[in-house]
Amino acid sequence: MSKTIKKVGVLTSGGDSPGMNAAIRSVVRTCAYHNIECAGIYRGYQGMIEGDFIPMGPRTVHNIINKGGTILKSARSKEFMTVEGRKKAHDQLVNAGIDALVVIGGDGSFTGAEIFNKEFNFPVMGIPGTIDNDIFGTSHTLGYDTALNTVVECIDKIRDTASSHNRLFFVEVMGRDAGHIALNAGIGGGAEEVLIPEEELGLERLLESLKKSKAAGKSSSIVVIAEGDKIGKNVFELKDYVEANLPEYEIRVSVLGHMQRGGAPSCFDRVLASRLGVKAVESLLEGKSNFMVGMLSDKVTLTPLLQAIKGESVIDRELLRVSEIMSV
Repeated sequence: MSKTIKKVGVLTSGGDSPGMNAAIRSVVRTCAYHNIECAGIYRGYQGMIEGDFIPMGPRTVHNIINKGGTILKSARSKEFMTVEGRKKAHDQLVNAGIDALVVIGGDGSFTGAEIFNKEFNFPVMGIPGTIDNDIFGTSHTLGYDTALNTVVECIDKIRDTASSHNRLFFVEVMGRDAGHIALNAGIGGGAEEVLIPEEELGLERLLESLKKSKAAGKSSSIVVIAEGDKIGKNVFELKDYVEANLPEYEIRVSVLGHMQRGGAPSCFDRVLASRLGVKAVESLLEGKSNFMVGMLSDKVTLTPLLQAIKGESVIDRELLRVSEIMSV
């Protein structure tokens, strides 16, 4: 028999992403709907170790669904990586009467939650919050849709300048290990080429592609590059290489950086966060634990945390084909 849950703790960990606040709101209000208490845990696992908790009710989360970032703050905790740190965190939860935990974050946060569950048999549920969309078991992570819209908006603005000056722009987007943002935003923004970690295009093929674009009469081009792409050491070295081999191109680099993580979440991310928050709390109340709540084929699903951590998020091969066709 699983223990009766009377109080749920919620935290955000790792990199922030738009939609985290909407997920916090959903967790808090679902707890209120089921007449159980909810505690917000500030600064992720570090705040859990230090007992930095605050009672949260429906009115404490009003007017946050439209805000980016996370009102509970986020921090990486080296101390939580130790047995002693996790023991301190468990003692703080027990002393505060917290019976279960909802962790909103990425695979690093889920790894911590999975170990914590194994060591203390403490009920945990994960909600995927990362703009990279690189977690197995869900078609969309919180913040991914918002980040895509932000990137496409930036590419639209850059294209105006590229067209005006007949320039080639390299636009670097986030995606250290996954090219979902680059591929989708590249197609949506009309990029001539997309470079992602999953596909080794190679320098010579890139040069050939750019030569073809020039020969086809394109006076300006945009290449979207995921930060984890292996074609060059970095985007600036890649620019120097292309300029040395294709002197007819005047190249500029735009690194979008952390602006992709900020801003008001899209409607899609707000609805997704609301659905996942409800499922996370209600799954805990049903006695389930050690799962990630995700979305597959527009259905809210549960994936074992270990599987979500170890499984590989696969790039859509059909989208790669679409990207190639659209660059003609």
